[in-house]
Amino acid sequence: MRKKQSFILIILCVVSMLVVSACSQESTGGEGESNGNDDKVYKLKIGTALTDSDPIYQGLVDFKEQVSERTDGKVEFEIFGSGSLGEDNDLLEQAKVGTNVAVLVDSGRLADMVPEIGILAAPYIVNNFDEANKVAKSDLFKEWSDKLAEEHNLKILSFNWYQGERHILANKPVMTPEDLKGVKLRTPDAPIWLETMKSMGATPAGMAWSEVYPAIQQGVIDGAEAQHPATYGAKLYEVISDISKTRHFQLITGLVTSDQWMKDLPKGYQEIILEEALKAGEKASHNTEDMLADFEQKMIDEGVEVHEVDVEPFKKSTEAVYDKFDGYQELREEIQTIIQE
Repeated sequence: MRKKQSFILIILCVVSMLVVSACSQESTGGEGESNGNDDKVYKLKIGTALTDSDPIYQGLVDFKEQVSERTDGKVEFEIFGSGSLGEDNDLLEQAKVGTNVAVLVDSGRLADMVPEIGILAAPYIVNNFDEANKVAKSDLFKEWSDKLAEEHNLKILSFNWYQGERHILANKPVMTPEDLKGVKLRTPDAPIWLETMKSMGATPAGMAWSEVYPAIQQGVIDGAEAQHPATYGAKLYEVISDISKTRHFQLITGLVTSDQWMKDLPKGYQEIILEEALKAGEKASHNTEDMLADFEQKMIDEGVEVHEVDVEPFKKSTEAVYDKFDGYQELREEIQTIIQE
């Protein structure tokens, strides 16, 4: 009788343990979906070419702090400015193989993997942040983003980090495309950027942003093209005399990391990161808009001459760029439809 009672007791204990285990699994949502009740700390290194004076860099700091607060310190970001973590393309390659890195990058660099996404880096494709942001939130952009994750293991956390209009930086005024003949300008080493500079009349030179200052100083290049916050942050006002406001690109960028790294996080943490990336990008972009005039005035105070330019000749010269890339004329029409909706 005692043996029978003992056997029944053992069976009840086993059943009880199984029930508790099942309930625990259900409460956490299963593997990869818990809200992070364990003691593990997830770390991510974020690289950017920007300096800490840039409102976008400051937005990354806000992003880091909000995620840390909402995850009780279980998700830690470390920010590396001025390109100190590595060149953008190198960081993308690291993220593709699952390394815990992220990079703030333009769509031109992503176009090597998903060609369609490069249209956002095309000349005069949008007129301001609101238009660019509308495209970045569209179903069309989601298709590109999903393809990037599925085929290249790259996850876009948000693509609403607006860095401003890009202009020509040189040691002479550039008022027409003819003024760029024989001028060697730095631009990011991506096909859409290089073709745009060619179409505007310049000789493009792809190089890392951190190399631009000494390259101009030493006469390796004649100038560059960039947005005001980056120009000021890199102190290029010390090695150029003129900024010609061609507004050829509206620079909107995205925060990109390893899709596998994201999937390895508890589900709750994934949601927090995506929510805070959108919030931080939006806030930083509006701060950028508010500070553009201030950056311009600071460079004028440093002795740089800023020239208002008739952009129509530049728009006309860059029309040829859309014929260089398959489907870009059609994509431009789709984007105009999205903007007007």
